[in-house]
Amino acid sequence: MNRTYTARLRRVALTVAAGAALAVTVTACGPADGSGSDDSAASGKATNAASSDTGKDTAGKDTSDKASGSENGKTAKEGGSSAGTGSAPSDGKKGYGQTCGANDLTFSATSKSQAGGYILLAARAKSGITCTIPSGLPSISFGSGGIEAQPAEQSVGPAIELGGSKTAYAGINPKTTKDNNSVEFTFLIAGIGTSDPNPVDVNTGPLKIDKPIVTNWHTSPDGTVPGDGTDQ
Repeated sequence: MNRTYTARLRRVALTVAAGAALAVTVTACGPADGSGSDDSAASGKATNAASSDTGKDTAGKDTSDKASGSENGKTAKEGGSSAGTGSAPSDGKKGYGQTCGANDLTFSATSKSQAGGYILLAARAKSGITCTIPSGLPSISFGSGGIEAQPAEQSVGPAIELGGSKTAYAGINPKTTKDNNSVEFTFLIAGIGTSDPNPVDVNTGPLKIDKPIVTNWHTSPDGTVPGDGTDQ
């Protein structure tokens, strides 16, 4: 009977041990399953977030492209404006076909000994300019007081077109009197007609000035000898 009792005790102990082991297994499996479910949910959230971020990146790229397009459009407009920008000559002249002004010409003055001495004034159009000297006398004066040269010829000459190497010439006798009265200057003031708004200074070297005279414009220096004028 002791053996039977002992055997029963062993079976009870084994049953209790098995039950305890099963309870531990169930408890252990429960949290593991719960953790797996949480991980799955977290994984789903991460996937959704990644998908959302991808959408945002795409949207950001689209916005960037639009911004880039906007900047490109602005640049193109600015480039067009810049390309269309240009500057006209400050005096409004086109450079061709107008009446010459003194500031359109390059002048030189040379001392000549013929006929008692005179100044040969030469005028040539500046580079890129073609213009016409109208019929009439040059406007020649000396000093701030405006000692003006009077006509050495009774009639005016024809209009002369200048451009390239074409040159117009005029002769100036700075002193037509025989006495010692004179004023010395080292330059003259030249204009194309008395109404020229932009006369220029032309260096001559020292000159004694008293009742000066000037010829018309000529296409050759041969006709520019002014003579003595009228002695007074």
